[in-house]
Amino acid sequence: MRTTEDNVVLSQLLFPDVVETPQSMFGKYPKRELPDGAMVLRFAPSPTGFLHIGTVYMGMINTIIAKQTKGVSILRIEDTDKNREIENGVMTIVEGLRNFGIDFDEGMIGDNQSKGEYGPYIQSKRLDIYKVFAKDLVSKGYAYPCFMTEQELENIRKEQEEKKLRTGCYGKWATWRDRSLEDVKAMLEKDEKFVIRLYSTGDIEKSFNMMDLIKGYVTLRENDMDAVLLKSDGFPTYHFAHPIDDILMGITLVTRGDEWFSSVPLHVELFQKLGFKQIPYAHFSPLMKTENGSKRKLSKRKDPEADVQYYISKGYPKEGVKEYLLNIANSNFYDWKIQNPGKSSEEFALRLDKFNKAGSLFDIVKLDDMCKNYIASLSAEQVYNQALTWVQEYNKEVADILKENKDYCIQIFGIEREGPKVRKDIVKYSDIKEQLTIFFDTMFENIEYEDISGIIESTKQKEILEKYLKVFEIPNSVETWFEGVKKLAEEMGVKTGEIAMVLRVAITKKTKSPDLYQVISILGEDKVRERLEKYLGKVI
Repeated sequence: MRTTEDNVVLSQLLFPDVVETPQSMFGKYPKRELPDGAMVLRFAPSPTGFLHIGTVYMGMINTIIAKQTKGVSILRIEDTDKNREIENGVMTIVEGLRNFGIDFDEGMIGDNQSKGEYGPYIQSKRLDIYKVFAKDLVSKGYAYPCFMTEQELENIRKEQEEKKLRTGCYGKWATWRDRSLEDVKAMLEKDEKFVIRLYSTGDIEKSFNMMDLIKGYVTLRENDMDAVLLKSDGFPTYHFAHPIDDILMGITLVTRGDEWFSSVPLHVELFQKLGFKQIPYAHFSPLMKTENGSKRKLSKRKDPEADVQYYISKGYPKEGVKEYLLNIANSNFYDWKIQNPGKSSEEFALRLDKFNKAGSLFDIVKLDDMCKNYIASLSAEQVYNQALTWVQEYNKEVADILKENKDYCIQIFGIEREGPKVRKDIVKYSDIKEQLTIFFDTMFENIEYEDISGIIESTKQKEILEKYLKVFEIPNSVETWFEGVKKLAEEMGVKTGEIAMVLRVAITKKTKSPDLYQVISILGEDKVRERLEKYLGKVI
């Protein structure tokens, strides 16, 4: 058993170059001056290259809560696992979040750029900070160097499994926790690799209570594992970096995924050993999907919709996606949106106690519906502008059409955009091409007429077209136009719907289309007459 003096000597042996103290570190990170109730939240993803839709979900939640409380949101990058890191991984996160209008008050804004006074905001540039606190823990007997090899650890694991015991480094299995100073010196002289482990004083047989701001009151068993704090390469584990970074940066609420909930006992012990005041936690349940009648986590390996790029490449409106994610977060968002037309979604009061505790179901069909509703709420010019932004990167053909025919395209997007029943057939901006097809001959020529001969025989279609062409003109109102169609139907002894069906197919090649009168008005009399005559030639 090492003495207090031994631990002080040991800390100096392990960290001879560390001259800072925890007290001096706090001097470099002064307490934030914020209004009452303001919350400081951090979002801390890893730069692995894959941006999960859950990343957008969590990033959005953090920025909205911070904004609503007049607080601060921080984008911090946890890059301590160098095996998973990819080149330009930070920029992938930053740009991916920006694509959905998610910007942070502080933190990383590029691979090597940041803003704010509480950085560095990337863990690999904070290694000296972690060493200060690691040295302090060793000097107090709360941490120690462990020289166990991978093979030794594997042997311990196998023995524990054979004896049906919990696996891990704890109790008698933590063979280096009480080794003498002489033993440690001997290993250091041989330049053997080591990690720094927590000297846990917890008791797995004891429990404690705590409040999770999403889960509510929970009862947890104490931690007794001697977890690794600093790895042999000098990088911290998440467990060690999290309390240090969050305390120094003035975080007031730790929001994170449910996968970290099992680590809470360890983190609570670390806060205590470090002498920090415990920061409240809020653990979010994962995004789920239904498969074969049961729920599972939305998987980056199995589900294309887990990838943020899926939504970007298909042109989903970022606000529509955010509104859907807000409805997942708080299921009363949709009702609020209906009751508050025109208000920004960020004005919705997000409440942690309304989050789903068991796992939020991600339903692509409901997402499509909310995106339809969102686009339907826009003006024709807004649709044009948002569509143009997307097609300029993903569909040059349509981009050229939009740029060369702005006013005409705005008219097209304006069809059925006003009145009690707004048309809702645009889910995402990749659908825009379909909207334009019937209005531009270059695209119109490449689609086939839908066959209605089984509904209305060709001779009757021919008769309808011939009679309509004789009286055709574009009146100044839909009511007048419809009365003309109705009158023609009465004269011919056919149903009004039959005439409308023939005209619709002749003009649009489709049995279902936007409001036919508005289509006719935008195409103009000459173009409509040309199409009617062409279809007449086809049915003769």
